[in-house]
Amino acid sequence: MTAISISTAHPLDPLSETEIRQVQQILRRERGVERPQWRIASIELAEPAKELVRGFRPGTEFTREARAVAWHTGDGTAYVAVASLTEDTLVSWQAHPGRQPNATVDEWHDCDAAMRGHPEVAAALRRRGVTDLSLVLIDVWTYGAHLIPARYAGRRLGWCDIWVRTAEDSNPYAHPVSGLKLVVDLNTMELLEIEDTPGAGFPPVQGEYVPKHVPGHRPRSDRKPLQIVQPEGVSFTLEGNELSWQKWRMRVGFTPREGLVLHTVGYDGRSVAHRMSFAEMVVPYRDPTPDHVRRTAYDIGEWGLGFMTTSLELGCDCLGEITYLDAVVHDSAGEPRVIRNAVCVHEEDNAVLWKHVDERAGAEVRRMRRLVVSAHVTVANYEYLIYWRFHEDGAIECEVRATGIMVTTPYAGEQAPPYGTVVDTGTYAPIHQHFLVARLDMEVDGPDNTVVMSETAQLPIGPDNPDGLALTQRNIPLRTEAEGRQDYDWTTQRTWKITNPGRLNKVGAPVAYKLVPGAAIPAMLDPSSPVLRRAQVLGHTLWVTPYDPGERWPCGEFVNQSSRDEGLPVWTAANRSIDNTDVVLWYVFGIHHVPRVEDWPIMPVDTVSFWLKPVGFFDHNPALDVAPSRPDSCH
Repeated sequence: MTAISISTAHPLDPLSETEIRQVQQILRRERGVERPQWRIASIELAEPAKELVRGFRPGTEFTREARAVAWHTGDGTAYVAVASLTEDTLVSWQAHPGRQPNATVDEWHDCDAAMRGHPEVAAALRRRGVTDLSLVLIDVWTYGAHLIPARYAGRRLGWCDIWVRTAEDSNPYAHPVSGLKLVVDLNTMELLEIEDTPGAGFPPVQGEYVPKHVPGHRPRSDRKPLQIVQPEGVSFTLEGNELSWQKWRMRVGFTPREGLVLHTVGYDGRSVAHRMSFAEMVVPYRDPTPDHVRRTAYDIGEWGLGFMTTSLELGCDCLGEITYLDAVVHDSAGEPRVIRNAVCVHEEDNAVLWKHVDERAGAEVRRMRRLVVSAHVTVANYEYLIYWRFHEDGAIECEVRATGIMVTTPYAGEQAPPYGTVVDTGTYAPIHQHFLVARLDMEVDGPDNTVVMSETAQLPIGPDNPDGLALTQRNIPLRTEAEGRQDYDWTTQRTWKITNPGRLNKVGAPVAYKLVPGAAIPAMLDPSSPVLRRAQVLGHTLWVTPYDPGERWPCGEFVNQSSRDEGLPVWTAANRSIDNTDVVLWYVFGIHHVPRVEDWPIMPVDTVSFWLKPVGFFDHNPALDVAPSRPDSCH
């Protein structure tokens, strides 16, 4: 094959439309991968070795590869391919029998269309009074292996909820068809079973949120305009995918599975993290009734945040002087699809950064400004809004907001099932949890780091501590992967410092950043639970592993229809050293959602976050040099 010219400016740039199409053509040419016999689950950049990235300079020659996952819809076998974009060749092709790749957006739409056109589905809906199939939404979910009937072993299965709109553009999630589920072979779109048990009908709920469908809706008239303006333009620069703002530098990436990714994050020429992203999201519904017992989603492993990222629009999702980046994903035929305005970059004022009033020197105050890199994801009925915020004092905040529409179910009789909250007439919303796993490939002032568990100890009353006031800080280095499995402890205010033992600050301590935990929720799952068996990462707040380029997915690569976790518990069984080496932190946090009536019919955002804060990384407050606000900007 003839080598081709690579036009990308940096080895970490996401794949372009041209490159995705090139991978599609290589797979078709070398292995006959094309519809309808094949579907492509993912095509992404095969990220280069860290040494290449660290040593890269403009003009440096490099090879570029892509990684793809595809499967044959006839025999169901999955394959992982690596293609050289530089040489236009297939580098490797490896079969993974018995594994199911992620579900695709195409399958979701194909299943909806096939089932709405199926006469047996139409008949089942007629028996429940639903005759206009144009108002029906069929929502396919994936399976865990423990729930797959033995007679369907080896098939690529989906199970379907059914919802009904009252008008063409009304909220379908307001009216679930309870007791009616479909079991579908997603390779053939064959209806295998209709599970039809007595339902509770359609209670008279007010489940609309679009103004024209909300009875008696009148918008508030007492909200004055709020203008965010930067008359001299923004303070950041974006050249390709390289983002610079004050002392921060980073590269903005994007993959189909993770969505937004941040690479080579550094402050004032010093490295902080090599790569930060979300590696998994597990959403178990804690309701064992037939309508919900199968409802556990792996929104990253089973579907992909990148595929479900939505376009942002000025003045709505982001406010102020906005810069956008597009993202490129693909369909299951390998055809590229551009998500316009997929990532938003802007600055925000955030009140006071530091302040003191002295009786002689007067008031010194600096206002806080932060750089925000964000993306929004629509996962069927839920929305996840992801924000990475970079502060002038060297801190990084990661915030996730959840909004959208809760799954609800009507119930018969006077008493609702005890597994949720009654939110409307004859309707309850189940308790559920949203677990997010942040993958933090840290590089604090270089790649050789040690994670230190740091917590506050309360000393006993004694001669040196007569009033019991003494507190000290206990710091325990984590040397092995077994020690790196950590749980949050509110009673000791536990945090974890990522230190560089080879770099000392002015007081002789290793430079460090600390992971300040937030929203560390318990799994509340029995050790024998199949949900926990498939996602053992939920069993601890933090896992620490030595960097391995093949270890990317905490529950394993193929979580669709999985029976056990093939990720972190398998890797960490070796109990490798994590001392003074290149480490990856896997932080588990999320939302324990006990529904409120106020969450219906569309929920206000529920906000969770964690921080990475410098602790001895600098020799003093790094924001001392922030300039005061100009007088004409203060009132």
